[in-house]
Amino acid sequence: MNTLGLIAGNGRFPFLLLDAARAHGLRVVVAAIKEETDLEINDRAAREPEFIRVHWMSLGELSKLIEMFQREGVTQAVMAGQVKHKQIFSSIRPDWRLAKLLLNLRTRNTDMLLGAVAKVLEDEGITLISSTAFLEPMLAPAGTLTARPPDDVEHGDIDYGLKVARGIAGFDLGQTVVIAAGACVAVEAMEGTDATIARAGTLFAEMPDDVSTLSRHLTVVKVAKPKQDMRFDVPVVGLPTIETMRAAGATCLCVEAGRTLLFDREAMVKAADAAGIAIFVASVTKE
Repeated sequence: MNTLGLIAGNGRFPFLLLDAARAHGLRVVVAAIKEETDLEINDRAAREPEFIRVHWMSLGELSKLIEMFQREGVTQAVMAGQVKHKQIFSSIRPDWRLAKLLLNLRTRNTDMLLGAVAKVLEDEGITLISSTAFLEPMLAPAGTLTARPPDDVEHGDIDYGLKVARGIAGFDLGQTVVIAAGACVAVEAMEGTDATIARAGTLFAEMPDDVSTLSRHLTVVKVAKPKQDMRFDVPVVGLPTIETMRAAGATCLCVEAGRTLLFDREAMVKAADAAGIAIFVASVTKE
């Protein structure tokens, strides 16, 4: 039986990847990150010990990761699940190998760091493959997914939001913006998509209705980076995204076709319909 390495972040992504890998008849060796991975992964391994083995390690233990994968016979690995940007750059205690890598980075952003980690793994005989390799059916198709399409104002905000979001994504600052009536209300940095949406909602809640000249509806636009490396940091939306939008008063979500993973799509669309939220998937023009 072939073995796949899984570097597991937070959320449901690692569990979906486990399901997909098992469907392909693969044994999975999980590198569970102490600061991020859900403890439920232990229960999953206990139920399927012949197919899943879990090793816990800190985010900064690159040498331990490599040695464990080599010991387990892993030659291909995948990253699945979010690792908070602020964890990467402020909370970890790097071992000697990661410390050396960090010192040699020209720019301290996630693309540079994860790309460098991928190169180190490659040098050690471990190829990092696309995080969508087993999940292509979950990539968003172009078009409107909900019963309600975006209205004219939301379409205008989508057009503007795509320009802004693709601009900031090109600098690896974030991948999400929140727009209202042609105004940019919030831009993602290290806090993540849900926190950005919540911040936009808080800003609007603090604006008196009789003073604000903006529409009281928010449009959320999330994109991939212009040269998205599908091995890591692939845009993901799901039911929690819709729940956060509803709480913030957001009425429209736009993501990109073929470069965004939709988790629990049926439940997500059902929740969006119930909340009156439109979900639109924009086509991406290949350069």
